[in-house]
Amino acid sequence: MLNTKDIWKRFDFPLFAAVLFLSIFGVALISSAIAGNPTLANHPQRQTVFLLIGLVILFITAAIDYHIWLSLTRPFYIVVALLLILVFVMGEARFGAARWLQIGTETIQPAELAKIVAIMAFAQYFSAHISQINNWKTVWQSLLLAGGIALWIFLQPDLKTTIVIAVLWFAMLWISGWKTKNVFIFAGIVILLFAVFAALDFPLLADYQRERITNFFNPDPEARYGDTYNVDQALISIGSGGWFGQGYGQGSQVQLRFLKIRHNDFIFSVLAHEFGFVGTVIVLLLLVFVIYRCFAIAAKAPDAYGALLAYGFGILMAFQTLVNVGVNMRLLPVTGLTLPFISYGGSSLVTLLLGIGLVENIHMRTDKKLPAA
Repeated sequence: MLNTKDIWKRFDFPLFAAVLFLSIFGVALISSAIAGNPTLANHPQRQTVFLLIGLVILFITAAIDYHIWLSLTRPFYIVVALLLILVFVMGEARFGAARWLQIGTETIQPAELAKIVAIMAFAQYFSAHISQINNWKTVWQSLLLAGGIALWIFLQPDLKTTIVIAVLWFAMLWISGWKTKNVFIFAGIVILLFAVFAALDFPLLADYQRERITNFFNPDPEARYGDTYNVDQALISIGSGGWFGQGYGQGSQVQLRFLKIRHNDFIFSVLAHEFGFVGTVIVLLLLVFVIYRCFAIAAKAPDAYGALLAYGFGILMAFQTLVNVGVNMRLLPVTGLTLPFISYGGSSLVTLLLGIGLVENIHMRTDKKLPAA
């Protein structure tokens, strides 16, 4: 039985160092991205506060054996579901959707926490039903588990987080041993449903969501504002960065505010504009390293629950990174998914650091002398 001191010796410092660097760099980049806008002046300070809160949560999460977190999964799931229902009923609306709860002077976004809770819930369910994973009853029950929180997120409306929950569910189901034949059957059903909804002009989507899809496939070259304009400016920002960028706080696209949305969804464009191709590659390699460490820790985890937790969090970061970069480069429709640890957003940053705490927890309690279970 390892004592506390021995457990902390297994803390993955390279993983933590990469995450800390990305988070601090994110605060600095947000400071440049606000470009002197007085209404956004407090954003770097707020992000710093959330970073400090997130670091405390990271260490607390790492300290408590992840098997104890297993026993708390159901209460967490219920609390998050209730928060999402509360957001639907009385949430604060921004940009056409009600996704925030006002608590004192701060607003929180429960949908961000729902991502981690979904990973915990899927890990618990799939690890407990690993031998029945190819039973369609098990699959449909797990889909109901996903729907219990995804439905309320979709109704906000928040399509991007709904898609994230769906991707996590599908990926973790596949990792748990779902047969390739079943994967193709389910993929066929999804493609068929998508074709039907596309033919009907996506009747369940909000107007602004439908417009984003339309703008992606049929962009208006005369548009001066909105998603089309900002994506065009994002491409100009990325292209004008060159090899080494225009310098921190010196990019004309950012500082003159041609790039309208800068500090959250399109911060990758700010990164490329100010630090160029070389700086962008360094940041992306650090993100890839964090994702790789999650997968490596998952592969050596002592049990299926720990493995699925680490895999799930790695998938979350990989998906968000790919989508965010894809949106900035106009390879995907605008979604609103943030670049992990870099984009502005207190709820997102705290949630990501909580997830890192869980991954560290698993690594600290993996016996390197024994093969993974």
